Amino acid sequence: MNKHIILLPGDGIGREIVESAVQVLKAVAGEFGHTFTMEEHAIGGDAVDKFGTPLPDTTVKACRNADAILLGAVGGPKWDGVPADRRPEKGLLGIRKALGLFANLRPVKGFPSLLHASPLKESVIEGSDILIIRELTGGLYFGTPSERRDNGNAVVDTLAYQREEMERIIDKAFQSARLRRRHLTSVDKANVLESSRLWREIVEEKKQDYPDVAVEHLLVDAAAMKLITNPNQFDVMVTENMFGDILSDEASVLTGSLGMLPSASIRSDGTGLYEPVHGSAPDIAGQGMANPLGTILSAALMLRHSFGMETEAAAIERAVRECLDQGYRTADLDTQGGQVTGTQQVTDAVVENLTVKSVSDSICGMFV
Repeated sequence: MNKHIILLPGDGIGREIVESAVQVLKAVAGEFGHTFTMEEHAIGGDAVDKFGTPLPDTTVKACRNADAILLGAVGGPKWDGVPADRRPEKGLLGIRKALGLFANLRPVKGFPSLLHASPLKESVIEGSDILIIRELTGGLYFGTPSERRDNGNAVVDTLAYQREEMERIIDKAFQSARLRRRHLTSVDKANVLESSRLWREIVEEKKQDYPDVAVEHLLVDAAAMKLITNPNQFDVMVTENMFGDILSDEASVLTGSLGMLPSASIRSDGTGLYEPVHGSAPDIAGQGMANPLGTILSAALMLRHSFGMETEAAAIERAVRECLDQGYRTADLDTQGGQVTGTQQVTDAVVENLTVKSVSDSICGMFV
């Protein structure tokens, strides 16, 4: 299978971690007989420095013609003083909007060898496996432009949604729940916000189309508490943009490090942008210390959701798990039972686990 991937390294450690994912994708292509062509473009602060804008038209055009996009990270203190419309984060928000990527999928699943690294008790988080689905193109982040009033002493931010924006993300959540354990938790603030009351109404309407999926409603503050005290009660969680942003970052403590979390931003036809949840970490950029596993796992999501390559995606996830079981750790991970290694050493271990397993399976197959 031939697929064209746009690479958006971005800022800080973005280039290092994207390069790690590229090495893994090349290994997958070789092992499974695929062809992945890759083309790099600028976004975020890197694009501001080169083109004066965080999202050049050439980047948008290239992404529109791609089968999938792999992004590193954007932002950093270097650009703190630039005008609001040139902030690096505007590039990320802009590409999501330009491509109509309305559904953000963030799987949160702990690796057994890292359970001790979480600040939560192992007995609480063991076995947790959650898919958080966040609406991505509406809400506070995309309302009427914010403004300051009364000589800067008052501010206005607008939370706006259309019914169809809510309907499509809620449908996606029900469909995802059907592929998992058939339990959906809808998170809102319906006791206060009118937008949440409409959200809850739509969930109630949609559940008639998915009678095989159990549905519960939780207020966002209760969901935040239960995510930490009893994460095993959740299967699929769906919520609007800002709530999803906060809850998915909170859920990172279940894995022991934000550096382990992948994410996918997709639309209905399967086109998607894939990126780790963590930021650009400019303080360690260029030092070979960055954790590449969140980006490598994001590449696995790309294979699964945009290319339909379930076997290949599972092979990457297995290789990452074996890498951790073998004791490879970047500095952001607790080193109990392991050793601190650099970005390239961790990447090499994942690639080796991929290729060794593939060869082993081939040899076993000869004697079946």
